[in-house]
Amino acid sequence: MSLGILALGIAALGAGIGEGLIVSSILNAVSRQPELEGKLRSLMFVGIAFIEGTFFITLAMTFVLK
Repeated sequence: MSLGILALGIAALGAGIGEGLIVSSILNAVSRQPELEGKLRSLMFVGIAFIEGTFFITLAMTFVLK
């Protein structure tokens, strides 16, 4: 088995867990303070974008290092 495929699987797993934790935390925060929903939603999208960016960098590196 190629190490690149294993690294890509681990990166996808990490991205999925990270996004799940962010969304869970945002839902808890909005349930406590609904008036901050718009601000928290924009911060959530920024966090998810950084996580997805890290995943796509890992994806690119698996093809580069093959």
